[in-house]
Amino acid sequence: MVGIAPNESLERCGKAGIHLLLRDLLVLIVLLSLPSCSRLVSMAANDLTENLAQAIADSDDPATVEAGGPAYLLMLDGMIRSDPENPALLEKAAALYSTYAAAFVADPLRTRKLADKAMDYAERGLCARRQADCDLRQTDFAQFEARLQALTVSEVPRFFTLGAAWAGWIQAHQDDLNAVAELPRVEAIMTRIVALDEGYMQGSAHLYLGTFAILVPPALGGRPEIAEEHFERAIALSGGTNLMAKVVYAERYARMLYDRPLHDRLLEEVLAADPDIPGLVLQNTLAQQRARRLLADADTFF
Repeated sequence: MVGIAPNESLERCGKAGIHLLLRDLLVLIVLLSLPSCSRLVSMAANDLTENLAQAIADSDDPATVEAGGPAYLLMLDGMIRSDPENPALLEKAAALYSTYAAAFVADPLRTRKLADKAMDYAERGLCARRQADCDLRQTDFAQFEARLQALTVSEVPRFFTLGAAWAGWIQAHQDDLNAVAELPRVEAIMTRIVALDEGYMQGSAHLYLGTFAILVPPALGGRPEIAEEHFERAIALSGGTNLMAKVVYAERYARMLYDRPLHDRLLEEVLAADPDIPGLVLQNTLAQQRARRLLADADTFF
């Protein structure tokens, strides 16, 4: 529903990093052949997935990421099959499946499959961390909210992963009223994250809340003033470096309200910005591509 939001602590990975990733992959293959080294395999798998995520986040070539992404997703599936209770692997897979579906997949059937996998991994990751959360999705809303109120700052990353995967799943199943009925739970998750650590992932929880507030026109219950506050806050929290925040603001808010000056200003700022921000290179590159498309058809839309 919202663009990619990679880990804000990622650092750039050059040619030397790619060589290290290949080396790590070869080491992992060897380790996977040794059944007595399960703990070592788990540690190597976690390191490898983190390194690959860093390389992906700092790639300025979306076409390469799009072409190579499925192989990485299958590799994650294989790692999880070998270590099915590893929460770090499950959460990484949930994040990458939902991100890949949102960024690169247009076919509705394929999107649903990827979203289903992302949601499954996110729930399993949550369960692996805390057994009492295994049936959280099925609890009544009062119990659900009580659990969210008990969240600590340390739990923000895993619940953000759950919320993002859940939002993608709802979007992929938007023709199912039962799926759409789960949206208030995702909104509750993001609201709690904002209360605990609003700067997490460059304020991405604000982007979700802004989008939720303007899903429908004001005449049908949309809350544009609330949406505007969230979008502006997301931009401020990233210091304007997260270009996707401005693209989502233009696409979801400015277009809904037919605010052409705001729409064009935001997108022109995106195109004029330097996308080369560690941890945001891929996301910003995709944001600029999307900004060009939105500007190209602005005359038709407005």
